Amino acid sequence: MDNFEAPDYYSLDDLFTVEQKLIRQAVRNFVKKEISPIIDDCCQRAEFPKHMVKKFGDLGVFGPFVPEQYGGGGLDYTSYGLMMQELERGDSGMRSTASVQGSLVMYPIYEFGSEAQKQKYLPKLASGEMLGCFGLTEPDYGSNPSGMITHFKDMGDHYLLNGAKMWISNSPLADVAVVWAKNEEGRVHALLVEKGIPGFTAPEIHKKWSLRASITGELVFDNVKVPKENMLPNVSGLSGPLRCLDSARYGIAWGAVGAAMDCYDTALRYAKERIQFEKPIASFQLIQKKLAEMITEITKAQLLCFRLGMLKDAGKATTAQISMAKRNNVNMALQVAREARQILGGNGITGDYSIMRHMMNLESVVTYEGTHDIHLLITGADITGISAFK
Repeated sequence: MDNFEAPDYYSLDDLFTVEQKLIRQAVRNFVKKEISPIIDDCCQRAEFPKHMVKKFGDLGVFGPFVPEQYGGGGLDYTSYGLMMQELERGDSGMRSTASVQGSLVMYPIYEFGSEAQKQKYLPKLASGEMLGCFGLTEPDYGSNPSGMITHFKDMGDHYLLNGAKMWISNSPLADVAVVWAKNEEGRVHALLVEKGIPGFTAPEIHKKWSLRASITGELVFDNVKVPKENMLPNVSGLSGPLRCLDSARYGIAWGAVGAAMDCYDTALRYAKERIQFEKPIASFQLIQKKLAEMITEITKAQLLCFRLGMLKDAGKATTAQISMAKRNNVNMALQVAREARQILGGNGITGDYSIMRHMMNLESVVTYEGTHDIHLLITGADITGISAFK
């Protein structure tokens, strides 16, 4: 049974609006009812619960910041962050599904697409009728996306796309992929590539120890003919995909807090109930030290998210600020998971508790959408004015 109680040591609830708290509660209730009962079994079998896609659409977690006229919720970014927090409290893979759909597929179509593209794709993506994916990372180019070799040629009445993408969440099931590729001049553009086009395949990646309930794959393009109307017309250059990553990283910063909250709540509950030496282990100094440090770090991350949400809603959040939050909060969640696992001892490695699953998932989260070290260098470049990348 999911008995999760969210920690709020600094009474942040006083700062959220009634609507934001209602949205959070709706997603929290959904996680307890729909995700928690099945997620361990899905992870043990490395199976993505496909039926969740439509349920997520019905819940409204796909692109909730997209205007209602395109099927979105027209909500603020703080509400979006709270949604991601609650989903990742259930499982990082479930949050990834929503993050990719909203921030990496719906966001670029909304921001950079034509009106026809918005009308065609956004309502179906929002409802879960369609699933999307985002193709930027390549087998040989991750932290350096400018080196991508996926490319396309103008053939007159269509574009001819060739190349490959790697580590793409949702790809084996995706109906449409937002693919970033270079034109003949080396300029990066985005193409909407639909499932079923000859030469386009999306093989699944197996043998993952992390994000086992998320479906991950490749995107392979072998002389794929992409209709010209499928290019996003209002974006050119790497600033486009990087803006998408900002939106995704923002959601991850909130989501990681959810994973940490779940690990802390599990460890606290266990420590109060586990008897050793004739008393609860929560009475021992070293256990209290672990728990006190966990709640301190979680509270700091919650405050970071709250302020970042205010900045995002005001249109003032910078790439560097988002990077700082993503890096700090994911690292915090990993440390909390590791300490929480120790409190549970041997029980902590079993599927009877969520901690080990969160820990394994977070090993992916700390790497994707910008690695831990790359985000450090983004902050370094921002405060010194000197880029360490070249």
